[in-house]
Amino acid sequence: MKGRDLLSISDLHAADIRRLITGAIALKNGGWTSQLGEKTLALLFEKPSLRTRVSFEVAMRQLGGQCIYLSPAEVGLGQREAVADVARVLSSYVDIITIRTFSHRTLEEFARHSRVPVINALSDAEHPCQALSDLMTVYEKKGKLEGLVITFVGDGNNVSTSLMLAAALSGMHFRIASPPGYAVKNEFKDLATSYARANGGSVIFTEDPHEAVRGADIVYTDVWTSMGQEAEAAKRRRDFAAYQVNGRLFSLARADAIFMHNLPAHRGEEVTDEVIDGPRSVVFEQSENKMHLLKALLLEMLGGEKTP
Repeated sequence: MKGRDLLSISDLHAADIRRLITGAIALKNGGWTSQLGEKTLALLFEKPSLRTRVSFEVAMRQLGGQCIYLSPAEVGLGQREAVADVARVLSSYVDIITIRTFSHRTLEEFARHSRVPVINALSDAEHPCQALSDLMTVYEKKGKLEGLVITFVGDGNNVSTSLMLAAALSGMHFRIASPPGYAVKNEFKDLATSYARANGGSVIFTEDPHEAVRGADIVYTDVWTSMGQEAEAAKRRRDFAAYQVNGRLFSLARADAIFMHNLPAHRGEEVTDEVIDGPRSVVFEQSENKMHLLKALLLEMLGGEKTP
């Protein structure tokens, strides 16, 4: 992955995912290093974040590097200054750039004009770093990825899309239950189906959460209303009411199933306290693992100049 961008899970191969997970686990057990002592990471955020910002900053610091955070007010990406101009300037100062943006097209335009690798820290299309750290957590808890059934209950959004693609590449059986009108986009369905077919996994799309959860090894959910969708909150609460992961729904999964959520959680909406605080919830380990996975990712991507 030396010098490559990570804008989508589709930028990775199955071997990349396996290598990142094993590397992250080794780094988790290894403590601080000085391997990136002369490197600087820029965080360019249009959306606020607790976990993503702190995990990137601490990951870079634990590798011996430096991190610069740029808020929306400081840059005004595409408003105060053209996206291409920001990319040209910023990439002349730093070694790698992480972007958290509203539009995936903004991310792609930025990457085209950047001279250094670019990481997608969330766009409206995907959230690849989240999916990678999620699979790291699954691997830690289950000892494997291949053949496991992972079920996502909720919106066919950026989180579920990246998780689906990563699971399919890893030979997992991915199921997603979404209400009518909230399904994963067809282009990503087709891509995941091809990945699953090539790697011994499968993908299933349904509107029935009970069907999706039954017999699953992992049950995953996300908020019903994401940032930028606040005007739709009331409608979404009605549309997703039958998709809450509560004790009754979770009981349909395997007895040793784990529960996952990328946080922040809207308790009492997509998940109940009994599940997220229950003994099979791994959400806080999942959150911590993001930092370790990012360490592995940064080390891989800073191993060389950006690939043209």
